[in-house]
Amino acid sequence: MFTLRRGLNLQYVDRRNNNLKEIPDDVLASKALEELLLDSNHIRFLPKGLFRLQKIKKLTLSENEIFQLQPEIGNMTTLAELDISKNEIYDIPENIKSLKQLQVADFSSNPLKRVPFSIVYLQNLTDLKLNDVNLTELPSDFGRLVNLRTLELRDNMLKELPSSFVSLKNLECIDLASNMFEEMPSCLCQLVMLKELWLDSNEISSLLSDIKKLKNLKCFDISENDLEFLPEEISGLESLTDFYVSQNYLQLLPNGISNLRELTVLKIDSNRLLSLPTGLGNCKSLQELVLKENEISSFPESIGCLLNLRTLIADCNKISNLPPQICNLTHLTVLSLRDNCLYYLPEDIEF
Repeated sequence: MFTLRRGLNLQYVDRRNNNLKEIPDDVLASKALEELLLDSNHIRFLPKGLFRLQKIKKLTLSENEIFQLQPEIGNMTTLAELDISKNEIYDIPENIKSLKQLQVADFSSNPLKRVPFSIVYLQNLTDLKLNDVNLTELPSDFGRLVNLRTLELRDNMLKELPSSFVSLKNLECIDLASNMFEEMPSCLCQLVMLKELWLDSNEISSLLSDIKKLKNLKCFDISENDLEFLPEEISGLESLTDFYVSQNYLQLLPNGISNLRELTVLKIDSNRLLSLPTGLGNCKSLQELVLKENEISSFPESIGCLLNLRTLIADCNKISNLPPQICNLTHLTVLSLRDNCLYYLPEDIEF
């Protein structure tokens, strides 16, 4: 292990993957230190000297064995980025509120069970990750974090969001996957700046008609839920490029899907689709279409209008013939039709 000369005015130290069991004293002696990266070690305890680094702006301690985040963390008032994910920390002290400069924070994969109420005072936060921390609820004033742009709450036990959530007007990406939502939280439809919405692996049975308000949404994942239909108002998602609806109970797609002119990826595998709407041919930007494990018996002739399509996967359906128009798909590089009822292919298909 190398050591640093005491008093050295280092501003940046990277000791990731160094098999460290504690933070070396020589690192803590670098009073000018602004960035300290200690990820992927075996550190269990945070020494008091760490909290005396008066100029520290970035501290990453992901993938260690830390079991306590001491109250002295509140002394690190210059901190702008903090990553303590993938540790054994069971509590975040309330005086985390003193980190007024904090913009990026990752507390994911710790046995927390709750978020301190004082987190709502960190109003410079733009990026907050609380994935896999056993959360059952959020502080009622969570909406005070008005500068949030990215919020990740995946792999928790949330069933609802606080009403103050509607105040997160700057939010561009929210991940609520793998929680316990039975319905789509209505407040999400008020977050009109959203570009990414992840709701996969919940128990949602329907989408709200107000989803049409999300005009800026580009990526929407609602796969692995209990949807039996999509509302016609889905047509309002005019900026949508990636749409994932796999593993639901859909029998039909709404005609409104024809309005999704920017759509490039559509995955509707493992549903109960009987047919495809003619309007699908209007989605002329579509490059990847995944339809496997449905009950589709034929393609509409309009599929020949998807001139940018590169991947078409429709395994495990009931397709008995292909329309001649499928030969128009000259950019197609992957065509998979295993386990269907096909006896012949159109004569113009070339391999």
